[in-house]
Amino acid sequence: MRIRILWPAGQATATLRPTPTSEALRAVLPIASTARTWGEEVYFDTPVSVAREDDAQQVVEPGTVAFWTDGDSLALPYGPTPVSRGDECRLASPCNLLGVLDGDPGVLRTVRDGDPIRVESA
Repeated sequence: MRIRILWPAGQATATLRPTPTSEALRAVLPIASTARTWGEEVYFDTPVSVAREDDAQQVVEPGTVAFWTDGDSLALPYGPTPVSRGDECRLASPCNLLGVLDGDPGVLRTVRDGDPIRVESA
């Protein structure tokens, strides 16, 4: 499954694995939300509420599409966050792994805190 994430200064696409969380997300698309930034991570609320999956991780690769179950939010890290050790992408807590952004995750640097953000099927 592919999704498109749009904000005023840009957009990105992502390829998602078939997981219970990505299926729950697909069922509610399109969604509109408000972007938040936390270090080099963009996250935003969704109408999805799911349990943490068995393979949830806290330290991920840049460009990982993750679902933060503690906040019912998509989390898109592209670099270090305030809790990172060194240059790692460390999320606030273990998150469900949905897939990866297509291309350079650095495109997320153009997202500003408070930007309107939309996620749709691609």
